[in-house]
Formats: sequence, C-alpha cells, structure tokens
Amino acid sequence: MLTDYLQACERGLEPLFAPQPLSAVMTLSRERLVDRPHGDLPRWLAALEALPAGPAECALDQDTLTIGGAGEQDQETVKQALQGLIPWRKGPFAFFGVPVETEWRSDWKWQRVAPHLSPLAGRRILDVGCGSGYHCWRMAAAGASAVVGIDPTILFLVQYLAVRRFAPELPVWFLPLRMEELPAEGGQFDTVFSMGVLYHRRSPLDHLLELKGALCAGGELVLETLVVEGDERTVLMPEDRYAVMRNVFFLPSVAMLTRWLERCGFVDVRCVDESNTTVQEQRSTDWMRFQSLPDFLDPDDHRLTREGYPAPRRAVLVARKP
Repeated sequence: MLTDYLQACERGLEPLFAPQPLSAVMTLSRERLVDRPHGDLPRWLAALEALPAGPAECALDQDTLTIGGAGEQDQETVKQALQGLIPWRKGPFAFFGVPVETEWRSDWKWQRVAPHLSPLAGRRILDVGCGSGYHCWRMAAAGASAVVGIDPTILFLVQYLAVRRFAPELPVWFLPLRMEELPAEGGQFDTVFSMGVLYHRRSPLDHLLELKGALCAGGELVLETLVVEGDERTVLMPEDRYAVMRNVFFLPSVAMLTRWLERCGFVDVRCVDESNTTVQEQRSTDWMRFQSLPDFLDPDDHRLTREGYPAPRRAVLVARKP
C-alpha cells in the first residue's frame, strides 16, 4: 500500500519539483515508511484498511471535513477503524456520519487565516508541519493546483491517507519530512504556510530563510506562531518548559517577529490576527485522550502557564518574497 502511494506521490510531485531531482526526498520517505517503519505502522495500516473502500463523495470546503454520507456505511465499523488512529489532533472530520472530535478546532484557525490570503485558486502550496493534513484539504477545496504537506509524524500521514482513500484524485500530497529535508532554495511554491512550527525551532531565522527559499518570486508566506506581548525588543526564551512542552525555544513579540521577517528579506509584512488560545480551541476529547491546554495552564489563573509564563497567544503574519 505505502509503496504504491510513494510511487503515485513521486509521479504527482515530479512536475512540481522539476528540474530538481526528487531522489533524495523519496529515498528519505521510503526509508521512514517502508525500509525502517515506525513500530506501530502495521497497526495503523490495519485500521486504515478496515475503512470502507473509496472513493466517496467528500465536502472539504466546510469547517468539518465530511467524507461520505451518514448511513452509507456501517457506522460502528467506521468508528472502530478510525479509533485505531487515535490520537487525532487536527480536525474536525466526519466519516460516513461518524464525527471525529479532534484536540484542536483547526477550523477556527482557518477562519482567522483564510480572509487574509491571496486567492489560493491555481496556486502551488506548501504546508509545513501539516499534522493530519486538515488544512491541506481546505487549501485543495479552495482550488489550489497542488498542495504538499510535510510532517515527520507517521501517524499523521496515515490519518491523511484515511481521507485520501476517499478523495484520491485531489492534488494533495504528504511527505514524512522536515522543512530542512526539502531541496534548498527550490522556489517551487506560490504560497507557503508555517503554522505552529516556528517556536519549536532552535534557530527561528534559519526556519524563516528555509521558508523563503521554498517560495517563488512574489510568493506569499503565511506564518502562525506563539507570541508574547511587547515591543520590538521583546522575546521570551523559556528557562525549561513552556506550557509543559520541552521543545519551545523563542516566543517573540509581533514587533520582533516583524523585524525577523524583514531581516530575512521579506517585504509587505503585516500581522493579520493576534489572539489568545482558549481551552475551547485546544482540549482533550474522546479522540485525543492525553492532557491538553487546560492541563498546561495555571489552575488558579488561566492567564499563565503552569510555569508562570504568559498563557499561549498566537499571531498570524503574512509576508511576501520580493
């Protein structure tokens, strides 16, 4: 199954990446999916195969991505298969009437971002840290000519395949890669999204330069990340953990983040949204049973994390490569 997917992926991506060869990208992908797979991959693939055969009618242009119609398939069978892919973090979805209530209300983020984008119709798009691929499908539904999602988490790729099973003709591809593993300075993409990634990077400027290198001239960057309030000199580097997470390094103010983008050569930088993350947007559910945002905040003051830092606040900035 995965070998067939990788072959289809290579055929689909070759025109996008030409004249740069795809050999290194595909070799890494094969190593992670076929040659040296994750130990849970056979179980996840069995859950995937337990889903009904596709294709099916899909509505991917709405807040809950809807695959198939309620009553078309046995809902208990569908539910058991999808539960084999827990935890579901990015969504929501509904498969044949079975709702998948994910940890994140990713549709709320899309509602904040979408009004400020250049029209996606006909554009070649890269979604860095794409998770389950929820936003990739929203981009495809908006008319993108090609969408490439990258994320090293193999379970997220299998969750993407659960949707692709029913919408195989859409030009959406998922590679189990990190940003630095794509061809450098490829310039293939009209729009690049990096949402929820920058604060995990030890070198945020290097990440911004990698994103810039993936854009064609005039291309648009959509950057969403954790920020703190302050002026152009303000940046928080947690002493150890932030909201229980170990891998959080730099939380700049919007003014500082704007300066970073401009120093990296972006122009027309603007902040289009800044808001606190609520416990309604990120929380534990029956489909993601681990701790979530309510557990990461100070129980007596939700304005603070458990470590005493300002509670999560996110900003969306849009910029252009000249």
